[in-house]
Amino acid sequence: MSKTSEEIASLRKSYERAELSEEASLADPLRQFGQWLDEAIAAQVPEPNAMTLATVGSNLRPSTRIVLIKGFDERGIVWFTNYDSRKGRELAGNPFAALQFHWVELERTVRIEGTVEKVSAEESDAYFHSRPLDSRIGAWASPQSEVISGRSVLVANAAKYGAQFMLNPPRPPHWGGYRLKADEWQFWQGRKSRLHDRLRYRENGSGGWIRERLAP
Repeated sequence: MSKTSEEIASLRKSYERAELSEEASLADPLRQFGQWLDEAIAAQVPEPNAMTLATVGSNLRPSTRIVLIKGFDERGIVWFTNYDSRKGRELAGNPFAALQFHWVELERTVRIEGTVEKVSAEESDAYFHSRPLDSRIGAWASPQSEVISGRSVLVANAAKYGAQFMLNPPRPPHWGGYRLKADEWQFWQGRKSRLHDRLRYRENGSGGWIRERLAP
């Protein structure tokens, strides 16, 4: 075993910041998530809006990447991306996904599973036109997930579309939003001695939620 491997194996952390009880948690997982997200933002943790998105392709191999939450309500959790990317292709063939937020400084994790659909063209247009100009040009310039010969391809594409669209690039037809409608949530709060708090919410079939504790 290498020295680095030995050091990794010996890493330890005692989680002692907070607790998550059934009595203190909210009955609606969306409200519980909103409370925790607000607390992560207030604590100024790095990129509190960053979430891991997991999808599965037709070859049954899972893949993950980091995306940014751009909105949430009773309809679901929204992010925006390139529809032609690997994640876009995988969601087209298998519209189920999982999300995970990890707020290290607060010793908290939220896991969310559910079905995914594209948001409306109107929602995608509204968000696209709120983005900085260079980000809007970038959506045209990057053939996301495709092999390119070098960074010069991106630079050339950005120059090309910048000259073509000037200050008003339209939303590319291959770019827009997704919404995950959750049917299961898990909230994890680190606790001392590895006896962590872990609450799961799952749909009860009639529009409500069953809240239950899972062993950590």
